[in-house]
Amino acid sequence: QVQLVESGGGLVQAGGSLRLSCAASGSFFRCDDMGWYRQAPGKQREFVATVTSDGANYADSVKGRFTISRDPAKDTVYLLMNSLKPEDTAVYYCKVVIRGAAAWGQGTLVTVSS
Repeated sequence: QVQLVESGGGLVQAGGSLRLSCAASGSFFRCDDMGWYRQAPGKQREFVATVTSDGANYADSVKGRFTISRDPAKDTVYLLMNSLKPEDTAVYYCKVVIRGAAAWGQGTLVTVSS
């Protein structure tokens, strides 16, 4: 079983930056894939970014502004968000895949004011 603890959300003005963190703990050997999704009010959850052994992938809406990275030694994934826009406002969820099974974090709220 894996537990995910997210942190780093908050209120920021448009153009600002935030860094989200998600630390995985529990009885597992390693995380295969680690990524971030988000859900804005009244909308479905959507893909933001993921990082695997093959590299990183991003949604078109965040390319060039967001950077995902991971620290395998700490089983932690980060999302550095620059040039934030009001439309980035959402609850951001961490997702990890371990041996084919997905686990989700509780979510952290990011609010971008105009």
